[in-house]
Amino acid sequence: MTLLLIGPTERGRVWSQVFEEAGERMVFGEDAVADPDAIVHIACWNPPEDLGRYPNLKTVISTGAGVDQMPALPQGVSLVRTFASSVDEMVRDWVLMASLMLFRDMPRYLTQAADGDWCAHPPKAASSGRVGIMGLGRIGRAVADVMTPLGFDVAGWSRSGAPVPGIEVYGEDDLEPFLARTDMLICLLPLTDETRGLLSGRVFGMLPRGASLVQAGRGAQLDMEAMRGALDSGQLRGAMLDVTEPEPLPNDHWAWRDPRVIVTPHIAGQTDAEEGAHHALAVIRACRDGQPLPGLVHQKKGY
Repeated sequence: MTLLLIGPTERGRVWSQVFEEAGERMVFGEDAVADPDAIVHIACWNPPEDLGRYPNLKTVISTGAGVDQMPALPQGVSLVRTFASSVDEMVRDWVLMASLMLFRDMPRYLTQAADGDWCAHPPKAASSGRVGIMGLGRIGRAVADVMTPLGFDVAGWSRSGAPVPGIEVYGEDDLEPFLARTDMLICLLPLTDETRGLLSGRVFGMLPRGASLVQAGRGAQLDMEAMRGALDSGQLRGAMLDVTEPEPLPNDHWAWRDPRVIVTPHIAGQTDAEEGAHHALAVIRACRDGQPLPGLVHQKKGY
């Protein structure tokens, strides 16, 4: 079995070393493929346009946690996303930072600081904050685990409504009551047909007036103009975004200069190259042994 890695040169250097030490075969870049029949796995962010060149392909491994950039794969080819604990921790920490900044009115204070305006506003205790997490995968549960001990009233919403210890969970049909009790909405959902455009005027209208938004899911989930309308009406009081549509966000986009919005350039989490290589090795070995593939994606569901 040979893996083809497509990606940045530095990632190729790290993966090559990890694979050599593990005694597994790997080639870096399509130009290095001497025998397409030998390629059984491809690791990449965007796959080659002609996957038919590799007749023995079994698995495409996304080198990041997301898979919405992937096209439909040929019949019989599995899609895997990378599991990396450091990414979970980084995104968890970004979400916590963003939530605390919004909860303590940092967008307002940053605007005041730019004007040299020393003006205090009444602070709030965490126990008065009602947090709602959309998406209760590994990262969503990790966010709940750090916010609950701080005193926040944390609830979650997921398609399945499967229980999560320590928080109240709402299912697919309970979106309205979930939003009604949420002052701080955190989106960590994958991008699917159902979640595309989900953060809309309708959803914002079901939140309590003056709620805040933390968006670390996928950019196409958020209707930016609907968010702008909700900010202008006071339905939302602030937002922090790590993902946007499009990306990169054009430098003349209104969100860059809106004092109620803070944008970071999709940096909440990035897969460590060495961790990614070890996950790919685990996928290869599981495939060889006929075991379940770690990170296997249900392609119709998109996660």
